[in-house]
Amino acid sequence: MYLLLAAHPDGAALQHLTPDGSPDPADPEPRVISAGELAGVVRGLEKHRPRWIWHRTQDWYPALLAAGVELERCYDLTLCGAILAHSEFTAHTAYAQTAEKRTQDDELQPPPRSLQPPSPPAEQGALFDAPRPGRAPRHTLEDLRADYAAQHEALSRAGTEAGTEPNRRQRLQLLLAAESAGAMIAAEMQHTGVPWREELHEQILADSLGPRPPFGHRPAKLEALTAELRQLLSSPSLNPDSPQELMRALHRNGIEVQSTRQWELKESSHPVIEPLLAFKKLSRLHTANGWAWLDAWVKDGRFQPEYVVGGVVSGRWASRGGGALQIPRQIRGAVHADPGHKLIVADASQLEPRVLVALAQDSRMAEAARDKDLYAGIAAQGFGGDRAKAKVALLGAIYGATTGESGRLMPQLARTYPRAVGYVEQAAREGEAGKTVTSRLGRSSPPPSGRWLQSQQSTTAEEQRRADSLARSRGRFTRNFVVQGSAADWAACWLAELRRRLRAMRADGTPAGELVFFLHDEVMVHCPDAAVADCVRAIEAAANAAKELLFGRIPVEFPVSVAVVDSYDQAK
Repeated sequence: MYLLLAAHPDGAALQHLTPDGSPDPADPEPRVISAGELAGVVRGLEKHRPRWIWHRTQDWYPALLAAGVELERCYDLTLCGAILAHSEFTAHTAYAQTAEKRTQDDELQPPPRSLQPPSPPAEQGALFDAPRPGRAPRHTLEDLRADYAAQHEALSRAGTEAGTEPNRRQRLQLLLAAESAGAMIAAEMQHTGVPWREELHEQILADSLGPRPPFGHRPAKLEALTAELRQLLSSPSLNPDSPQELMRALHRNGIEVQSTRQWELKESSHPVIEPLLAFKKLSRLHTANGWAWLDAWVKDGRFQPEYVVGGVVSGRWASRGGGALQIPRQIRGAVHADPGHKLIVADASQLEPRVLVALAQDSRMAEAARDKDLYAGIAAQGFGGDRAKAKVALLGAIYGATTGESGRLMPQLARTYPRAVGYVEQAAREGEAGKTVTSRLGRSSPPPSGRWLQSQQSTTAEEQRRADSLARSRGRFTRNFVVQGSAADWAACWLAELRRRLRAMRADGTPAGELVFFLHDEVMVHCPDAAVADCVRAIEAAANAAKELLFGRIPVEFPVSVAVVDSYDQAK
């Protein structure tokens, strides 16, 4: 059963569809449901295990969860449309050719969050508020139905061009399902929240910073360090929170740094450096996760940020507000299981290097990966047992580090593992030529921007140098994209499989945990003590299932490291 849900001036509109997006002949007419009735109607229809189709999961699911309605599966038109618009697998389709493209030429990582605590999330119950009279929805039922039909048509044509792999459509279909499942998981994790002990957080702040200060004042330890900095720099009115003031004071004292980054400050032996580094560390704690952050983001023992699925072009998640993907080590002790519960923290060991082994089908590197420590295996085969050198070389190949130690070690890595190194080198050449590259399941890198293309039409020697630099930068981007994007594919399948297994445990009446946190290659499950062993098995089985979904039965393991702890700081 396929059910399309769209906004309507009187609440919501619901329509039964066929798998290809046509109105279901058995029940073709849309049904208008008032806001007050929606949760009950959805709860009743969920018994038939439909696939819900909607514009964005975040528009509907948080409010349904708040009303006690949990769903099994959905199709997120926005997330799936973005994949289909860019995918090499559907580039020949009308959907991709008419879609608006986004471009990205440099970083794969999400941008850093602001150090100032943002506004807390709004209440999620707005969906069931009374609608404004006569207010027209931005995306009508017919708009969404036509979009779904067009996406289905594009998917059905994936892999139909001559000479392409026969299973492209199946891989892309798996990616769309996993991405939509990820959207539901993100909403569920936001609803459940990370278990957070406020009194432990306050104790960490008091131990590190001193008693809670009045609003607008520095904590005692920061104030003491400020006084010390002013004295050592002979600057009685210095505000060390101001980068401009701090740089001027450093220069006046003969400390000729270009920035206040830690690595650069450490090059100076001036006595101010040690207290300055201490000030910067404590200041980050105070501004990013201090009392203001605690007041804004933790409520009733839960931290409930909003996750952004596919927020990075490679498919990695981002977050909106609260810094969910950057919980610093200093405060992880506040992430604490409820009484009678444990936190299970699991991360995929050396995920991206192992993904490269599978992508490249490098049998010799696969042999090195049979032990839990891939870097040690590589070191034994080609680097005289020096694990540190093996790690530097392999990560340099993945991230495009061609200078320094990585560049020096690259020839040895290429001689030992020509298939693996050749795979990322080919991806780099594609990027340098302005082409796109594609993850295992079919997420493709965005095309180069108009500015990039224009730069390649250089005429002068200086313009050519600039063009070559931009081409190499894009090559580093595409080199990493194929690996990071495929690792994101694996993680999406891991999450979806784990969610399915945890739901099955609950359906059987077995005590089960809840997914409460996800970061690239790490998951956290909060579960009753009695469910720990079953949840650990589910995590490990889901990881193996994800490997087989992406690559089949290959001789490469994707092990997960599991820690069963009371608090997050005990996990690593």
